[in-house]
Amino acid sequence: MIFDYFQNHSLELIAVLLAILYLLLAVRQNILCWPAGIISSVLYFFIMNSAGLYMEAYLQIFYVFMGLYGWLQWRQGDQIDNHFIVNTWSMLKHFYAISLILGLSVLSGLLLKSYTDAALPFFDAFVTWGAVVATYMVAKKLLENWIYWLVIDSISILLFISRGLLPTAFLFGLYIVIIFFGYKAWKKVLEENHGIITQKN
Repeated sequence: MIFDYFQNHSLELIAVLLAILYLLLAVRQNILCWPAGIISSVLYFFIMNSAGLYMEAYLQIFYVFMGLYGWLQWRQGDQIDNHFIVNTWSMLKHFYAISLILGLSVLSGLLLKSYTDAALPFFDAFVTWGAVVATYMVAKKLLENWIYWLVIDSISILLFISRGLLPTAFLFGLYIVIIFFGYKAWKKVLEENHGIITQKN
């Protein structure tokens, strides 16, 4: 029975392991997090599409391109500064970011509800647009990305359980634990680099 489960969910389990590797490497600011994340996203495109989570599926395509962007950003940062430091955003930038996420979530949710058979369209939309912003924040090494992911991943767990994606739900539960360590590690780096540095670009 256990063997059959692993056999039937092998693609999802591989994607889960690569996603865990991505996050553990990201906590350590290891540039190899990006290739692990890219491969995981390719696998998750097929998994989410088959589960009827269409925005989550196409989010994976964004993840692939952001993975390449993040990889390049970290590589260039290391070459130029010898250490691409952790930054933070002003409250105004967070207001804009959150407003953008909520606005796009409502619009996308309405479209999904009207024109597709998407499961839980508004939750799917919110998680998707939140993840878009949070992934950009990771690429820019913004400390607050961990807080955004905490909210997104908490909602994602309910979303995945409702669609029977239990290994992925477990993965996101593990993410929540790792998030606390990630925030603490990045905050320490930020403080070591002369206190809080507000990103200006």
